[in-house]
Amino acid sequence: MNFSYYIAKRYFFSKSTNNAINIISKIASVGIIAGTLALFVVLSVFSGLREFSLSFSNDFDPDLKIIPSIGKTVLINQNQINQIDKVDGILDYSKIIEERVLFFFDGKEQVAYIKGVDRNFTKTNVVSKKLFNGKWLTKDTAEVVIGYGVSEKLSLGLFDFNNPFEVYVPRKGKGLVESEAEAFNKAVLFPVGIYAISEELDSKYVFCDFKLAQQLLEYKKNELSAIEIKLKPNSDENLIAQKLKVIFGKTAKIKTRAELNDTLYKMLNTENVAVYLIFTLVIIIALFNLIGALIMMILDKKSNLKTMLSLGADIKDIRKVFLLQGVMMSVIGGIIGLFLGIIIVLLQQKFELIMITQNLAYPVVFSVKNVFIVLLTITTLGFIASFIASSRVTKNIVN
Repeated sequence: MNFSYYIAKRYFFSKSTNNAINIISKIASVGIIAGTLALFVVLSVFSGLREFSLSFSNDFDPDLKIIPSIGKTVLINQNQINQIDKVDGILDYSKIIEERVLFFFDGKEQVAYIKGVDRNFTKTNVVSKKLFNGKWLTKDTAEVVIGYGVSEKLSLGLFDFNNPFEVYVPRKGKGLVESEAEAFNKAVLFPVGIYAISEELDSKYVFCDFKLAQQLLEYKKNELSAIEIKLKPNSDENLIAQKLKVIFGKTAKIKTRAELNDTLYKMLNTENVAVYLIFTLVIIIALFNLIGALIMMILDKKSNLKTMLSLGADIKDIRKVFLLQGVMMSVIGGIIGLFLGIIIVLLQQKFELIMITQNLAYPVVFSVKNVFIVLLTITTLGFIASFIASSRVTKNIVN
């Protein structure tokens, strides 16, 4: 057995004759365990909050979205549609028309987006399964599905035939406008469903039939705002995006779900890194106790170290003894803290011990990635702390 490892193990498992050193060592061990536990739990909580935050956009945004490179619309020809059909990995796609318009109901008005969708939309998006009340719209009708926010702001319910729900869309063209009919395209809509996803989205979109939106906005037959794409499970979205870029060239851009929500992803990643650094700082502070405990032990074992030198050991071997002892304290303390953290996270996942609201448990996610991050962090920092303490071993101290 390696000499340094053998001595380090003996020192680690045996108590010092100096009670103060034993107390300092225990404090250092508790600090490592607590710091590791806290880091893992916080990373698991932020993983849960990240998943919870993204769940709203994941419910609404497609896997891939084809949008115009310039302007609000893109012209799609039949050849491009045929090529989309041949791309392996695409499960389905939906043609979209959307524009910011003005809605009126019972003397109240609301600016929101009207979103014209075709019959494939329910295959690419789960909004139709998130209805708070009513049903999804019927093709080739003036039926619409509104968000809970729009419904609340306009005091608009379903199947209200006493007061018309109207939409006004500015007409295309130039010249002097002499009447309302010349300025706006107008239609009376019939709300048949209310969806509820998030506060922002619920106030943003009113869904209608594709042809109705086409007529209101005076779009050409092959003119679209976007194409939303649903991918097959385990498909390579980057590879499919590259194939679509070849099909559309410079006329359109292909965006993934992450790119559609790049601000949200950047914010969540920044928060995650910031929290990781803060709790890593807590572990660094706790490891000062480890450095102190090792230095105290070096001073306490001076007579033993002198004996080792007399038996032929060199300073490098003696430094390695305390380096290994510190690493063992860090790794074993980290494993214990990680084990306790995993238990806490799994208990929260299964039994929902801590609640945000009466019906919403605090979200946590157990991730193997977080386990490796915590182990790597505590091992690296423990090694650095042990190296700093062991470097105090010199011939002058021993003698």
